[in-house]
Amino acid sequence: MGQHRNLNISSIPVLLTISVALSQFISNVPPVALYLPLFGSGTDAQITALSAGSTIAGNLSVLGAASNVIIIQNAEKRNRNRNITLTFFEFARIGVPMTIINVVVYFLFFIFLVHFT
Repeated sequence: MGQHRNLNISSIPVLLTISVALSQFISNVPPVALYLPLFGSGTDAQITALSAGSTIAGNLSVLGAASNVIIIQNAEKRNRNRNITLTFFEFARIGVPMTIINVVVYFLFFIFLVHFT
């Protein structure tokens, strides 16, 4: 049998990653609401990682934020006669790299924050 690792759900990298991932499936408010009671008196870095992850998750895909769906629907209505649409994959083609860049920047920020505070 392989070794099992303990996953520290309150570590900064895990918080950032889980909040981005969960926000793709259940929007960005529920992961924050689920995590906050687990913290009790979490550190500023933990709260910031949770906030950052749930916020930047909106860039990943159309489903990442309800506002994405609203804006896309509105844009399609306005451009109905030009037959302009934005598909899930077209959005993701820009959203995935942007989200990866954002996550890397936040990881570097937290490394800097932890190292120098």
